[in-house]
Amino acid sequence: MLIHPYCCNEYDELKKVIMCSPSTSAIPNQAAADDVQWEKPVNPEKTAAAFQEMTDAMAEEGVEVIDYASHLPDHTQSFHSRLINRVFVRDLACVIGTLVVPGEAGISMRRPEYLHAHTLFRDWFPKDRFSIQANNRVNALEFGDVLVLRKDAVFINTGLRTSFESVQKLLPQLWEKGVTEVGVIDLPRRGDTMHMDMNCNVAAPDLLIAKSYMKYFPVQVFTAKESTYMMMDDFITRHGYDIFWRDEIHHTVADINFLNVNPETLLVSTKAHKKVLHHEKLKKKNIIRVDVDELENGGGGIRCMTLPVERR
Repeated sequence: MLIHPYCCNEYDELKKVIMCSPSTSAIPNQAAADDVQWEKPVNPEKTAAAFQEMTDAMAEEGVEVIDYASHLPDHTQSFHSRLINRVFVRDLACVIGTLVVPGEAGISMRRPEYLHAHTLFRDWFPKDRFSIQANNRVNALEFGDVLVLRKDAVFINTGLRTSFESVQKLLPQLWEKGVTEVGVIDLPRRGDTMHMDMNCNVAAPDLLIAKSYMKYFPVQVFTAKESTYMMMDDFITRHGYDIFWRDEIHHTVADINFLNVNPETLLVSTKAHKKVLHHEKLKKKNIIRVDVDELENGGGGIRCMTLPVERR
């Protein structure tokens, strides 16, 4: 398999996406869920059905879905099938332009997923687009914390799972690939604000949905030559987005962790609060709702479970 990566934003038509079928491990009760930092118990038969519904919905829209678990070597299959977080592939890597940046797990529990996936990526992507050594100098870089706003602008959160030091080491790679501005925000370090995409998400080519509290946070804006500060809304609007501030986000994962399938279509959880998408610019959107409730019990949503590798 050879994949030619290309993603310059969050909303162009999705051609190829990497995913991973959920673990076969059950989380039988709330005590176990609490210990592994999940929201609720999980039944693997139900997660498998939810995963199938989600992948079928994307395939019907013409998206090629690549389940990386099915490509793992036989000797890793049994072990890898027991990794409960493996379905949350967004954190593993990010395509920025034609560059595939490998992530680094923010917690040791997830390190095996990164190793196994990156070993596959080494064979799937051209050598000048992906280097398995590129994350050797970073200590925590999970791409649920990254939004590609435009081909030249990226928005990153440094919080529970991504370190400021890792972002600093990433910047030179981005300058080389034509990114001219990177905004870095440091959001509250709680379970419900763990990653950037649990706080805000691109809903249209000119619209960002965000939790209202984010308006109070400054952003450190980096260019190749200097850095400065501005408020979050000023950084977002300078890159062509209006912001739809939302207070009605009651279930963080379901409400805001959706996926742009193309500029006209959003893939959304059936549990998402309808008011979250109640905006003039979204009235004509094709909203595809899928039941991923059992998967969301693991603390991640649709965006968390998808790694776009080609948008055109």
